[in-house]
Amino acid sequence: MTDLPLAQILHRTGHWSGDAATVTLDYDARFLRRKRLMTDDGTAFVVDLAQTTSLNPGDALELDSGTMVQVAAAEEPVLIVTGPDLARLAWHIGNRHTPCQIEAERLLIQRDPVIAHMLEHLDATVTEGTEPFTPEGGAYGHGRTHAHDHGHSAHDHTHSHGHDHAH
Repeated sequence: MTDLPLAQILHRTGHWSGDAATVTLDYDARFLRRKRLMTDDGTAFVVDLAQTTSLNPGDALELDSGTMVQVAAAEEPVLIVTGPDLARLAWHIGNRHTPCQIEAERLLIQRDPVIAHMLEHLDATVTEGTEPFTPEGGAYGHGRTHAHDHGHSAHDHTHSHGHDHAH
């Protein structure tokens, strides 16, 4: 099928050591099952995991040759959110199912003009930036939340987990 090295084993951060090549991926690209990737030094390989997985910075993919490839978070466009009540702002972000990186003095989210507008109306300071984005993984161990498209104004939608609500 392919002559490229194959990565079918994932080692989580702290459960591997040694030398490694690096693959730098943005947040969306770190959610995968089967995909052709290229290390930062230009070596192509294929990831073929048993299930769709959220890769975290510091994880390593083991190639069939035994070579390790460490995952790094790429810089990407983000919104940096600050304000007098970060907990309240984080609640509103979470209520929209938007991935959020929570830090002591700020929140980071992917760029979204509708969410930015909402946050500004909640007295947040929202600035554009470019940096690695590593949001929280979710409360139920799934490792990834699934964002909704907020490219339009308020909308209604149904979730598969049995409740409807408007945003």
